[in-house]
Amino acid sequence: METFDLIVIGGGPAGYLAGERAGAAGLKTAVIEKRALGGVCLNEGCIPSKALLNSAKIYEYALHGDKYGVTTTGAAIDHAKVIDRKNRVVKKLVAGVQAQMKHHHVTVIMGEAKIQGKTADGIQIVENNEMYLAKKLLIAAGSVPVVPPIPGVKEGLESGFVLTNREILDLKEQPKELIVIGGGVIGLEMASYFNSIGTKVTVVEMLGKIAGPTDNEISKILMDNYAKKGVQFKLNCRVTAVGANTVTFEENGVPVTIEADKVLLSIGRRAASENLGLETIGVELNRGAIVTDEHLRTNVAGVYASGDINGKSMLAHTAYRETEVAVNHMLGKKDRMRYSAIPSVIYTNPEVASVGETEETAKAKGMDVKTVTLPMSYAGRYVAEVERGDGICKLVVDNKYNRLVGVHLIGSYASEIIYGAALMIETELRIDDLKELVFPHPTVSEIIREALFLV
Repeated sequence: METFDLIVIGGGPAGYLAGERAGAAGLKTAVIEKRALGGVCLNEGCIPSKALLNSAKIYEYALHGDKYGVTTTGAAIDHAKVIDRKNRVVKKLVAGVQAQMKHHHVTVIMGEAKIQGKTADGIQIVENNEMYLAKKLLIAAGSVPVVPPIPGVKEGLESGFVLTNREILDLKEQPKELIVIGGGVIGLEMASYFNSIGTKVTVVEMLGKIAGPTDNEISKILMDNYAKKGVQFKLNCRVTAVGANTVTFEENGVPVTIEADKVLLSIGRRAASENLGLETIGVELNRGAIVTDEHLRTNVAGVYASGDINGKSMLAHTAYRETEVAVNHMLGKKDRMRYSAIPSVIYTNPEVASVGETEETAKAKGMDVKTVTLPMSYAGRYVAEVERGDGICKLVVDNKYNRLVGVHLIGSYASEIIYGAALMIETELRIDDLKELVFPHPTVSEIIREALFLV
């Protein structure tokens, strides 16, 4: 039975980074992954979806270049070739992760890990009848799509009519009509891609707005943009059944049935905590997610959990930081996880990015806040590059401490700008200090500086 200083269950962002950090620190480390290194993010989520969305953006520019004085003829998009390019991108990045594992002397075991129990020497892990002993264990098994008990959904998944994020990113043929169940990040990004390439898209959302916890004003601007592009939104509608090529939902209490070639099921994800053997060592769960503290420790000594499995913030960049905190704690370094300034992005066109509190969440916490909203058109570069854009920048300011607690953007480059806003919130600088920062000109990021001077 081979013994490791650290065994990591899961090879996604949380898991492979743990391998890198622990291996670099000299810990004898193993990463056990049952599908593919890189996890959902690299193989079935973050990266492949961005490859598709970039192709769609290029196609949109080609179609509408006349707005900018560029005339094109015969512009077309080949969905199968887009998928082929996506696969090349994923293959290249997976190879990069494999190289990092090798560079840091991390043992990669492809298989399904299961915890067998704990002894005085460590935690016992079995994979394909091989037993391993971990002095410390990091559980980074990720998450899986939520599959609701809607009549017909299970059968639809089996027939291929209903798709999750995994299947839709490998769909070789472009559907003529697509129904997206769920108006969250995954649903909107795929609605964006398929709408851009000519598919008729309908988004059915149970809530009264799209984009989940996104600022209300920004989610409305995003929805209006896509409604103009032809996406149909059915809000406050609950799906009641899925047929052979139909979806039925209630709209204003009346059942409505619409047809489609494919259905994307994207109503959320849940921690993949089943079949790991957690019960053999008594790991505490809360609604299926592993309970962790600020050091990512579980209630079991020597056992940590990072990434989607703990259910705190299902984002790859959160997983990275959680893993760093966990490994640092194992190494005796002072560190702790903070969740108040984690940015989130929706990679539609226009992009949406936010960090910190919205006006609604701040007031729900009893904070005394004010907001400043400024059109993106106050930034010269935005006007130069975006024809008739309606993006905005919204700041949420804590009146008591005169500092930023939230920044929300919709517009070009929002995904690349938001990290700076996250830094402003994380460092808790006062508004007067932030006004002294020098922004490069002309950039879209200057919109934040413009908004700061209106506080």
